[in-house]
Amino acid sequence: MNAPEGKYAWTVKVGEKGQFVIPKEARDIFDIKPGDTLILLGDEQRGIAIPPKSSFAELITKIFQDQQPPTSGDRR
Repeated sequence: MNAPEGKYAWTVKVGEKGQFVIPKEARDIFDIKPGDTLILLGDEQRGIAIPPKSSFAELITKIFQDQQPPTSGDRR
């Protein structure tokens, strides 16, 4: 069975400390290097996702787009 182009799936084992190793092929494809900081997103219905580093700015914008800074009268 062939996966659609650009789609991948790997299996990993979770160790006693809750850690797992991102497979080398995945690290190469997504340019993940030692010392990189990754974001881990979780949804109880849909599962866990580790988005590519290139999407961080877009994610932050979406997360905070509905947030309005407090006006001077709102500070307590």
